[in-house]
Amino acid sequence: MRSLKLVLVATLVLGVVGLSGVFSTAQEKKADPKFKIADVMKEAMKGGLCTKVAEGKASKEEMTTLIEMFTALGQNTPPKGEAASWKEKTSALVAAAKECADKKEGAGDKLKKAANCMACHSVHRGK
Repeated sequence: MRSLKLVLVATLVLGVVGLSGVFSTAQEKKADPKFKIADVMKEAMKGGLCTKVAEGKASKEEMTTLIEMFTALGQNTPPKGEAASWKEKTSALVAAAKECADKKEGAGDKLKKAANCMACHSVHRGK
């Protein structure tokens, strides 16, 4: 009888430990970014949204969209290069876009500088 209790307790403990592993793995898994790198490049950079925000010609909604895009950009994994460099460059874009939305003096120039295509592409762009 005692060995049956030990087996039941051991089974229960292993089951709880196994389930906690499943839940922790599910929590650690990152959600996909709202925008992929190609989407941000197409809409924000080539599409001119970044320039429009930097020049102070964007609506509040467009500014919010740009901030969301740059935030998502930082959540993507770069095709090449160091993650720390990617984080630094994308964080600078987000910060500058937020300053533009807050209408801070010099924010447009800051955004233009942070959005320097070759500074990022030379380090992170794939083929």
